[in-house]
Amino acid sequence: MSPGWVVERPVGSIAERHRSEPSLDDRRVLVHEVEDVAVVVGSGQRVMPVLEEPSVVRRRSGGGAVLVGPGEVLWIDILLPRGDPLWNDDVSRSVGWLGGAWCAALAEINVEATVHHGPMVVTRWSEVVCFAGIGPGEVLVGGRKVVGISQRRNRGGARFQCAALLRWRPGEMVRLFGLQPEEAVSADLQGVAVGLGVDAGELAEALLGQLP
Repeated sequence: MSPGWVVERPVGSIAERHRSEPSLDDRRVLVHEVEDVAVVVGSGQRVMPVLEEPSVVRRRSGGGAVLVGPGEVLWIDILLPRGDPLWNDDVSRSVGWLGGAWCAALAEINVEATVHHGPMVVTRWSEVVCFAGIGPGEVLVGGRKVVGISQRRNRGGARFQCAALLRWRPGEMVRLFGLQPEEAVSADLQGVAVGLGVDAGELAEALLGQLP
């Protein structure tokens, strides 16, 4: 990791961490180790879970829902001040460097991945499920999404919220949102993403070592 990155490990519930407004004054990495479980939906998401449990948390960045909990995803936020050498005013090109860092981190633990540099790939279910669509800068293994990245910008900079998929349970997403017909939707979702099946702590350390 290049000098200048400050690494923090926030505490609190998933909801509390999404409500927080961290400073964007300097480069920071927030490595989240969670103990609770929540369905984290995008800022503009309209289709909501139909079940009361687990709890639903709305994040401030866009995209579809992610199931966050122990063993589900590795959640890391990257905070970048406006004017940083890594900053890019073009939102569609602003994530490429971060996707590249994730690819390098995965290569370190023997997972071959690629960065999606094309336009947004929208599918029937991508407005509901994060891993059903592909955005610029996101990371794929064998054409299937493994790292989702959303961002929220303000005058101070950007907060990139990354979710590396540790295990993929499309049937659970279908159940949580009551998507129909269940078997057909599960089959659709099965092929769009894949769980990495790696140790979250090892992947987090690998990413920290690859940040420019």
